[in-house]
Amino acid sequence: MNFESVDGPILLTAQDLEKLRLVLSTYQDGTGMLAASNGKTLPGWRDFERAVAAVFAGESQESKYVFDVVISSPDQTGMKYGISCKMRRELNRIIKGDGRITMELSNSSKKFWDYLEIKGINKTNYKHIPDEIGTGLVEVVNSWHQAESKAISGKIDLNKSFYLVLSWSKKGQYQLHQFPLMLPDPHALHWHFPTANRLCGNDDVGTIFEWYGESGGQLKYYPLAHTAIWISDIFQLEQLPSDDEIQYGILTRTQKYFPRQWAEACKSHL
Repeated sequence: MNFESVDGPILLTAQDLEKLRLVLSTYQDGTGMLAASNGKTLPGWRDFERAVAAVFAGESQESKYVFDVVISSPDQTGMKYGISCKMRRELNRIIKGDGRITMELSNSSKKFWDYLEIKGINKTNYKHIPDEIGTGLVEVVNSWHQAESKAISGKIDLNKSFYLVLSWSKKGQYQLHQFPLMLPDPHALHWHFPTANRLCGNDDVGTIFEWYGESGGQLKYYPLAHTAIWISDIFQLEQLPSDDEIQYGILTRTQKYFPRQWAEACKSHL
């Protein structure tokens, strides 16, 4: 990744994209989270996080930490950048639908309600004050980032940190979008309850936030794809070698790594 000084988030390069595409392609060999056919697999959300960490020489957090990958700058001692990775099978929505990206920002219902209750908002009165709810939800997410800011005794340079979203389709197409951490101003949105348990925040053309306060607590964010600060071309994973002698799947890998032990374990002891 290019660590040259810029005013905003560090943008991916064509070289970054190709490295990431190739690393993601390795997860087709049986090690990916998503099952495919003939012993093969596809990369899932955890594989995406680990691939980003590997390509950008970062650390995959694999925890409830607000950032999924943390990268140390080689140029400035102690400076770190955070990447929040999101992956959804929603590429068709971008191409053929309303042109919006799908991100789940959080499903921490308790954290949202704890913050709202400080403001005197609870499950008995919240449906009457959608504007206050929407503003509070965005404030919560922003506060999580600010708590890690190097400007407030944290370790992350928020100006150069970002969301990285991998959208894909059943047809095997993938696309990356990069967004800044700063969320839209909640005061500029129209907040309302179209159904009993669903709060929506609308921009000029549609829904950009959605919250299910009493059924899962998910806060979802739907920015328009064309508003991303960086967009990749649509790409496909690299095909694995098709040599007849190469087989894929977790059992094949186990046999390759532990041939003697596997042969012994497969013996019939009748």
